[in-house]
Amino acid sequence: QVQLVESGGGLVQAGGSLVLSCAASGRTFSVNAMGWFRQAPRKEREFVAAINWSGLNTVYADSVKGRFTISRNNRKNTAYLQMNSLKPEDTAVYYCAAGRGSDVSTAVAAYDYWGQGTRVTVSS
Repeated sequence: QVQLVESGGGLVQAGGSLVLSCAASGRTFSVNAMGWFRQAPRKEREFVAAINWSGLNTVYADSVKGRFTISRNNRKNTAYLQMNSLKPEDTAVYYCAAGRGSDVSTAVAAYDYWGQGTRVTVSS
């Protein structure tokens, strides 16, 4: 099993920045791709960004491209999501996910482990 713990959420004004962290523990050697998803009230969980084990392959949702950056530090078993130019529509609970597969994926079903989420609120 792999445990994921997110941190870094909070309240920020529009235009501001936040950095989310996702610390993995347990059988982390089994983890390859890592991703971030988010879920706003009364909406489906949606893909935000993903990164493969080497960090050389990343993919982003169109809505965050150019504003968010995903990265990882395998020595620390931690993934990050740098969020800049935040907008009120970015308000959601952000979830970290990890998958045993090597390919980055935008699909919820592609990930095997999930964190509990961290709330991000962007005020206008």
